[in-house]
This record gives sequence, structure tokens and C-alpha cells, in this order.
Amino acid sequence: MSNPVIGVLALQGDVREHLVALAVADATARPVRRPEELAEIDGLVIPGGESTTMSKLAALFGMQEPLRERIRDGLPVYGTCAGLIMLADKILDPRSGQETFGGIDMIVRRNAFGRQNESFEAQVEIAGIEDGPVEGVFIRAPWVESVGARAEVLAEHGGHIVAVRQDNALATSFHPELTGDHRVHRLFTEMVRAVR
Repeated sequence: MSNPVIGVLALQGDVREHLVALAVADATARPVRRPEELAEIDGLVIPGGESTTMSKLAALFGMQEPLRERIRDGLPVYGTCAGLIMLADKILDPRSGQETFGGIDMIVRRNAFGRQNESFEAQVEIAGIEDGPVEGVFIRAPWVESVGARAEVLAEHGGHIVAVRQDNALATSFHPELTGDHRVHRLFTEMVRAVR
């Protein structure tokens, strides 16, 4: 079976690092910027960056509604940091005009772990990831305040939810793409394969 084609939403954020991690995880990775490119992919990563900027650019590039529709239709999607915020059905403290794509029944808090200078790394045990904890890089990271009945909590740190899965959607508060450990990307690639 050929490698799944997984896009990385390339409007803003750490796109290149995800492209590398997906390639190592046996996916064919490509940047996605336009609505018509959504038809060419089997799954999508929404990278870290700035969720308010990402929301505005998604609207500007005509990606907001097409992406919401594909996610509703079951497109496998993985969001890291700002990507987790973009997959939330509700943000506790949104900036004016900020919208999400939705897809996971969760409430998130932006910048919950602190400002840029309070960024940190920590070992995170994730349900479904074997061979020990992953190194989580938390940069102005959100956390998940609560999840609905359909969402599964995969990991916590310091008493806060930092990894969630619901159906074909996966989200982490941290950045595994910055560590050289590609197990989370492998998990997502396998989710995409299962749907394809």
C-alpha cells in the first residue's frame, strides 16, 4: 500500500518541522494553502503557531469553511499547540473574532502554561504510544479544561489535559515535531491509514 498523503496547513507556524516528521513516519507530506488542495490529501496536520493569526489567515485564504466541512466528513486531522486550539469546539478566552475549525468536543484555554519565557520541556506518557514517554515541548501552550463524552484523554501534565483524541482527530498541547521523536506522527499516520 502506498504511503498516505498528509498535508500540513501552511498558513502560519512550524510547517517545515511537521513535513520532516511525517516523512520519517512513512507519509507523503505536502504543504496545503488552498481549498482545492484539501481534495488531494488523506489527512491534515494543523501546526503550532499563533491561533488568532491562523484563524484570520484561514478566513482570508478561504480555508475556514472547506476545512470545517472536511473535518465534519471525517478527514483525519492532528493539531499541535495552536492546532489543538483550532480543533476545539470552544475556546475559553478567544481573541476578538477568533474562530476555530472544531472537530473535538473540548474546551481549551489559550497560553495556559504561561508566556514565551515560561516555555518548558517535560516527559509525557501518552496512551497508545509505546516505548516510554515522549518529550513534550510546551511553548505558550494551551491546555484542555474539559472534554465531552466522545473525546478520549490520552495524556495529562501537572493535572491538566495535554493530549486528546476524538474519532479521526488527534490533538496535543505540545510540539513533538521539535524533538526528533516521531512516534506521535507515526500514530497519526496509522490513524490516516485506518481511514483510507
